[in-house]
Amino acid sequence: MGLAAWIDQQLHPSRIDDHAAEARLPQLDDPPAGANPQELRRFARRQVETLASAKLVRAMYSGRQLQEVLVDFWFNHFNVYAAKGRTAIYLPAYERDVIRPHVFDRFRELLEADAKSPAMLFYLDNWLSAGTGQGGKRKRGLNENYGRELLELHTLGVDGGYTQKDVTEVARAFTGWTIDRDGRFRFVPALHDSGEKTVLGHRIKASGIDEGEQVLDILASHPSTAHHIAFELAQRLVADDPPPALVDRAAARFRDTGGDLREVVKTIVTSAEFLAPAARDAKFKTPFELVVSAVRTTGAEVADARAFVQALQQLGQPLYMCQPPTGYKGTADAWLSAGGLVTRMNFATRLASGNMPGVTLPAGAPPARERALQIGSPEFQRF
Repeated sequence: MGLAAWIDQQLHPSRIDDHAAEARLPQLDDPPAGANPQELRRFARRQVETLASAKLVRAMYSGRQLQEVLVDFWFNHFNVYAAKGRTAIYLPAYERDVIRPHVFDRFRELLEADAKSPAMLFYLDNWLSAGTGQGGKRKRGLNENYGRELLELHTLGVDGGYTQKDVTEVARAFTGWTIDRDGRFRFVPALHDSGEKTVLGHRIKASGIDEGEQVLDILASHPSTAHHIAFELAQRLVADDPPPALVDRAAARFRDTGGDLREVVKTIVTSAEFLAPAARDAKFKTPFELVVSAVRTTGAEVADARAFVQALQQLGQPLYMCQPPTGYKGTADAWLSAGGLVTRMNFATRLASGNMPGVTLPAGAPPARERALQIGSPEFQRF
């Protein structure tokens, strides 16, 4: 169909029939009714493994390749740690309803969906955050975790021009944003700080849940947010140190379109910088990208992805298990080391030798040694 038409199709994934990939997905179980804490922990571990298998299967077999790249990118951007308390129970809805549907939406919509997601509310403790009510008494206490990461990681960036005072004011604005007994978002006025706030010079009058909405409006439309998101997308798609001119154009497109993420990504993937020969060898693959591309390259048939879930643990990138809110790094400095390359070669040898359970190599494939050398070679580690 030609490159331009293919890129346009990838930017509109609903046009791509993906039923074949969907049919391969492992099925998630429902939480057991009346389960005790030990049973819930076992369920959570199984759930994370099943989700990781599904993520790998989609990446290996989906025709919606750009969408899968962006789902991975945005999950890292809004990272949550599955091993923290109830976070694992909220994970399926988080990726399915918060991240996946919004990767081509306006950033403001994705930001609000994330702010109201039980997974993020629990992971960064905002569900426990409360301010002083009308009686002047503080309930529970103010928690600044979400307010800080919202500014530093999710929107403005570490050099985005905010102060500690802004962090506190943002945290106050989001008091009362919590989780109900059924694991759904709920705003509780009694837990909300009812005082007036000032965020980045904007005066926010006491107005309940609308205060948090106003903060999201301010942050989503801020020039620092446009630059921060443009830089991170260009870094993921082009180079660890992306061309400043490309970042500036992508940021301008973000501002001009009101944060339309489809248009920002289009600006990057149709740019001369993205298509330049130098960009082809500019990125070093994360373990996740290495595993997925190895399956695509060899044409392996994966009936059970759990062997790859375990391989990613050995390669240092267990899916959904990154503890800090920064998520896994996508730059070479995090993954390029002598020990890391040895582990990658060991993985390549296992795959190429047909020693991974649930994985079948195609008939007539090159000899195992040749396949292992191809997958483990420095050239294969790059895009």
